[in-house]
Amino acid sequence: MIKYIVKRLLLSILVLLGVVTLTFIITHVVPSNPAVKWAGSRATPEQIEQASIELGLDKPMIVQYFNYIGQLLHGDLGTSYSSKQPVSKELAQYIPATLELVLIAFILAIIIGIPLGIYSAKKKDRMLDHLGRFFSIGAVSLPTFWVALFLQLIFYKTLQLLPIGGQLSVTATVFQSRPHITGLLLLDCLLTGKFAMFGDALQHLILPGITIALYPIGLVSRMTRSALLEILNEDYIKAGRSYGLREGKVLWKYALKNSLGATATDVALSMGYTLTDTFLVEAIFSWPGIGSYISQSVTTLNFPAIIGVTIFGACCYVLLNLVADIIVALDPRVRL
Repeated sequence: MIKYIVKRLLLSILVLLGVVTLTFIITHVVPSNPAVKWAGSRATPEQIEQASIELGLDKPMIVQYFNYIGQLLHGDLGTSYSSKQPVSKELAQYIPATLELVLIAFILAIIIGIPLGIYSAKKKDRMLDHLGRFFSIGAVSLPTFWVALFLQLIFYKTLQLLPIGGQLSVTATVFQSRPHITGLLLLDCLLTGKFAMFGDALQHLILPGITIALYPIGLVSRMTRSALLEILNEDYIKAGRSYGLREGKVLWKYALKNSLGATATDVALSMGYTLTDTFLVEAIFSWPGIGSYISQSVTTLNFPAIIGVTIFGACCYVLLNLVADIIVALDPRVRL
């Protein structure tokens, strides 16, 4: 097992190196002059030249690349051209808000997607199965931006039940300051006892959370159903039923346990996709996460921020895949 994990870690490092290399090359062949953005729109040619030297843009691209790799090894993601702040510091401000959405999607995928897939497999070709498949396919197929706008139209415009966007309403911060402990607003509100602000933040989280969660719920449900349908036809499942074991025990203890490998892989991949699929949703709901940050960075050609967000997304994908591989490897039927 240790040898397998080390091998996967080494492969993950190669993947990250490839992502960094491709992103670095793409951002440096785009026709633009970062020195102008660093020096300002009214900078003189001398100031622009000085900015190029300061940023290291006067050196060959291969030298810039190895310099950047050296910075990454020291945990330095570079400096933002727009704010002149370290990219790692800015990411630390935006990541918690996105993580809240991803955690909500993960929880809903577990408590809704897996049971839906289980009962859909149990009731194969019955009404519940047809409804479950219809919901799953719709959840995976519907564009997230359309779902976001539709939910806003129904729950904000028509029913006036939920806020249209943002993370907190203005009235929630009039008499209380926003807590900063972990960066996760809901958790910070609970830790500081600000329950009124917690309720307000929870209301703002519902619509973007549901929008983000639809894809992983549908994917996990479909994959759980497919894995269980294959397992429920195995001889040991038929033997367990012939011995008089309760159907719930056969289904939840024996069948589900043997399908966790495929389910874990699907959950991990869907979470990685969800993390990088928040851009449009955050823009529509005015959510202060990395989606908003990368949108601003792309429009202003803020290359260090673009590379930083890309590296963060790639690291999350690699880490989630590694966790899924380890879970699959725990199955004694899998040959490493």
